[in-house]
Amino acid sequence: MKKITLLALFYTITFPAVSQSLGYQNLALLFSKENNSGTARFNAMSGAFGALGGDVSAIKINPAGAAIFKNSLSSITLNSRSTDITTVYYGNSNRTSNNYSNFSQTGAVSVFNAYSHSNWTKFAFSFNYSIRNDFRNRFVAFGNSNFTSFNEFPLDTADPKTQYNNAESQQYENIYKGELSEYNFAFSGVYQQDLYIGVAVNTFDLNFKQRSILSEQNNDGAGTVLNAAFYQENNTLGTGFSLSAGLIYKATKKLRLGFSYQTPIWFTKIDEETNIINNDGFFGDTEIQITGDNTIYDNTAGDYFPTQGFSYKLKTPAKTTASLAYVFGSNGLISIDYSYKNYTKMEFSDAGFTSENQFFENDLKNTHAINIGSEWRFNAFSLRGGYHYEQSSDKNAIESDNDKGYSFGAGYKFGNTKLDFSCQNSSYTALYDFYPQYNEVNAADLTIDNRIISVTVTFSL
Repeated sequence: MKKITLLALFYTITFPAVSQSLGYQNLALLFSKENNSGTARFNAMSGAFGALGGDVSAIKINPAGAAIFKNSLSSITLNSRSTDITTVYYGNSNRTSNNYSNFSQTGAVSVFNAYSHSNWTKFAFSFNYSIRNDFRNRFVAFGNSNFTSFNEFPLDTADPKTQYNNAESQQYENIYKGELSEYNFAFSGVYQQDLYIGVAVNTFDLNFKQRSILSEQNNDGAGTVLNAAFYQENNTLGTGFSLSAGLIYKATKKLRLGFSYQTPIWFTKIDEETNIINNDGFFGDTEIQITGDNTIYDNTAGDYFPTQGFSYKLKTPAKTTASLAYVFGSNGLISIDYSYKNYTKMEFSDAGFTSENQFFENDLKNTHAINIGSEWRFNAFSLRGGYHYEQSSDKNAIESDNDKGYSFGAGYKFGNTKLDFSCQNSSYTALYDFYPQYNEVNAADLTIDNRIISVTVTFSL
């Protein structure tokens, strides 16, 4: 697998090789990633709702699904996520555990019966908000590659300067914050009892923050150690939109077929502010000290923090979904979604991103995904389970880089209120290269394990 990762750092297209950050292509992959995030029922069945509908989060997959509802309702969901990121860097393994909670979903559906003597028997307006991608994470990698990138003390007045070419250790800490929020506005209807048709307008709010800290300890071979700390950070804000359309056809009383298409997300403006700018020869905030010397080199001394801002546009992959569901009356159901994403058509809308757009076309592949879900009802109580598998977009990915996992959950209905619970588990591997400008240094191996617990309260109106 090449030195790319679904977790992203970035650098501007004009940066020389002194930056340790990765490229814009990785940032685009991060902003294109979509998680199975919705109501607890949706999550428990791994999001396999393309031919089912009947869940407010299903309009993310197929906007025709809102017309399945018999009455109006609203819902709200609380998520609790635990993520373990294990890094292996030159034989040193480290696990970082993260725990986060948020209100991840809220939505409502309004159902209207059509006039009599019409081929259209019912209409539905629906709205759903969900966190498409929760960026919050942190990991630490450490070890010794026997490679030095900081080998001089800038305040050394000797000629020649002392060289600190003996590596003792490197440590890299990466912190992510923010989220990509999704808002779905859908309209759907039922034609001649068996055909459900829907369209949706989707808007997106992007808020991404990152801070990375690279530390090195190198010695001069005579017992003196140079300690260097290098900080890079950026803040990213953006907005985008997409369109989607779909249908569900009841082929028989038990068999349902679904099809939907989601256009790319067009991020019409992404604004970034970063400290990755040439400051005294360093592309980031830098502190360097020599053991036994109280003098500290600091290129941000005196509250001098240079930054730069810039804007760009991004088009993410489109998604096509074909679905099948078999409903066993009031006893239960099985549902399968197959999805296809065209990653090779991703694009930055700027002539300065020629190499990144070529990377999408030459080094990525279009991907396949399978989501399977099942639900079994016992009067007011329901049991659910699911499985998902999504290919990595990297042409050279190994099997463990594919995102896969399982889910389960339960629900109970009392009166006009439903309480649902779900648990999702998923894992995949990736490489993270925090010295991408140096081929002499290997990337760190990452294993990302996610566990998400969701609770949803639904009120029928």
